[in-house]
Amino acid sequence: MENNRKELSGLVYSNAMNKTVVVNIVRSFPHPVYKKFVKFSKKYYVHDENNKCEKGDTVLIEESKPLSKLKRWRIKRILKKAVKI
Repeated sequence: MENNRKELSGLVYSNAMNKTVVVNIVRSFPHPVYKKFVKFSKKYYVHDENNKCEKGDTVLIEESKPLSKLKRWRIKRILKKAVKI
């Protein structure tokens, strides 16, 4: 059976909560009338079981069953770690 869950990739915006990170997804698309590319961003609350994500990481998330009032997504894998200065 095929896994038909949605997947998105974005940047970890905050990791202040326990087992939860906030991921900012930015997408751009052409405006239907004016054809100018418009950027749209949305924040998702994502389940991070082992608290592995750091602020600035690029992650792949997938949808899941509701885990709390706001969490509907979970971390699938970390694509790129944040650069420490």
